[in-house]
Amino acid sequence: MKEIHYLKGDATNPQSEGNKIIIHICNNIGGWGKGFVMAISKRWKQPEKDYREWFKSGERFNLGEIQMVQVEKDIWVCNMIGQHKIITNSNGIPPIRYEAVEKCLEKLALEALKLNAEVHMPRIGCGLAGGKWDVMELIIEKTLVRNSIPVYVYDFE
Repeated sequence: MKEIHYLKGDATNPQSEGNKIIIHICNNIGGWGKGFVMAISKRWKQPEKDYREWFKSGERFNLGEIQMVQVEKDIWVCNMIGQHKIITNSNGIPPIRYEAVEKCLEKLALEALKLNAEVHMPRIGCGLAGGKWDVMELIIEKTLVRNSIPVYVYDFE
């Protein structure tokens, strides 16, 4: 079985050949302006523009949905709605929604297989969304690695 590859570097600048999908987690309230999305927006305008239009349209803008945005000939950015709002609620539950992330990654796996693409990401859901990496890792293994999709996780230097 394949495994997750850990690299030091910038997930918005994947160093490999062939088709690549850069994935990240979005919230379900249309907010874009903190965290990894800033690095995406600095590099490409389209993912933010498409996300905001998707939010405005309200069409399938729900937890567990994904939006694929082609930004270069061989690079796509996948906006995944896996976060409920943006702050930890009064019961101490962080914004991350693991079951939504799993649904997103199941859909993403089909796209990656169709495009014969690798998946590149920061440690999704573990920054502002408040998720735990050991839980995320299991979801990634269950949805992507098990489908023999190469996965690269970047720790920014």
